[in-house]
Amino acid sequence: MHALNKNRPLRRVLLASATTVSGIVLLLALKPHTGPTVVTDSVAPAPAGSASAAPEASSSTGGSTGTKTVTGDTVQTRWGPVQVKVTIKSGKITDVTAVQYPTENPRDQQINSYAVPQLRSEALAAQSADIDTVSGATYTSDGYKQSLQSALDSAGL
Repeated sequence: MHALNKNRPLRRVLLASATTVSGIVLLLALKPHTGPTVVTDSVAPAPAGSASAAPEASSSTGGSTGTKTVTGDTVQTRWGPVQVKVTIKSGKITDVTAVQYPTENPRDQQINSYAVPQLRSEALAAQSADIDTVSGATYTSDGYKQSLQSALDSAGL
């Protein structure tokens, strides 16, 4: 006789419940439970041509009215490193450039081709690292925000 016989409806209910619970547990196990980590310059050197986390003055006309370019920490995300460079003039963020971001495969390139410009415009509008996450680019967004904040901290903003 078959195990799911009509004379035993409770067995069918228990089997269906156990299958559902097992499926939910497996789906939850796929979600990573760790956020991006910050890589300091002592662990991984900054890429060639970029500055370390220390501010570098491009031109200085005196006090806080000069222009400073500061490169934030490299943040290691699940899909690759993210690093941001910020230009500050007279205490205002005038430019934000992504020095590093994930580009290992075509999907990374597709996601970041629209995410990085959105993050840049958000940062310029907010004048801080308190920006929205770009849907579909959560890891890049988190890394971008952390690197941006470290650059702003280094610049004294």
